[in-house]
Amino acid sequence: MPPQAAGVRLADLQRPVAPLLDAVADELRRIIAADFPLIAEVNGHLLRMKGKLFRPMLMFLSNRAALADDVRLLRFAAIIEVTHLATLVHDDSVDHSALRRGMPTLNALYSHQVSVIMGDYLYSRAIIELVAVDDLEPLRILSRVTNEMTVGEMRQLAAYDALRFTEEEYGFLIRAKTASLFSAACELGALRAAPARRAALRAYGDALGMAFQITDDLLDYTEGEAVTGKPSGLDLKEHKVTLPLIAALPRLAPAERREVEALFAEQAPGSAPVARVIELVARSGGLEYARQRAEAYAATAEAALEELPPSLERDALRDAITYAVERRS
Repeated sequence: MPPQAAGVRLADLQRPVAPLLDAVADELRRIIAADFPLIAEVNGHLLRMKGKLFRPMLMFLSNRAALADDVRLLRFAAIIEVTHLATLVHDDSVDHSALRRGMPTLNALYSHQVSVIMGDYLYSRAIIELVAVDDLEPLRILSRVTNEMTVGEMRQLAAYDALRFTEEEYGFLIRAKTASLFSAACELGALRAAPARRAALRAYGDALGMAFQITDDLLDYTEGEAVTGKPSGLDLKEHKVTLPLIAALPRLAPAERREVEALFAEQAPGSAPVARVIELVARSGGLEYARQRAEAYAATAEAALEELPPSLERDALRDAITYAVERRS
């Protein structure tokens, strides 16, 4: 398990690289700029929707922790964030989501068609920037990741019976949609480091991403919109099966299982059945199992950092593990 640095906040993690993160916002604006009026208008909304720059932060910290000077780093960080934005835009369109981080999604403001095309536009801008770097290695890393993310989403959509979604399939999904980009961010930060350090940071990012996503899915059961940025129980309302429910299902009594099946049979389940399923999952140990799995991945991430020399940046990467599994803000 990571060290118990209770109360680790994202602002504390970002402080050592805060000026670089400010520069990422400007670079992001440059990359996605367009003359076409509708794209320019949508871009303005996207820039207001941009997240906490967690992945660029990991890239900058990884770069310093690995002692890998690289003048291309700012561009790489913006490319990672553009790629992340593209996945969010496509996810919101697929899920027909109306809100993202408390703001209307593109498909809510415009249309699903605009949302899909803007996701494609962002991916294409990321590719153009990668090609301009004139180095196949970062292009190889990001192209692999975007393919993994796409296949991961298709794997979830292809699940005929959501309640038969296994833990192994769930692991494939979250590695594809979350951990792969975390891993890519850390590895890109260490491209010019010693091979062992680059491999260690790639492994660190993968394990951190797994812990981060499991915790995200857990928070959907335990925290409200103020923490997660989305209504509590939204995954259940959208018929998404995540690790807490996967772990709970085999432990439910037949009558309890039928309650879960009834919720998934409803096109738009109400708050009462959602609250009841959350209660069943908690009582059967599904939440505790998910916590244990997140902590196991956290321990794997921490072990990977032992390859790096001691530094303030390595300490920050270790604190990022604690933030990932205990985050509140």
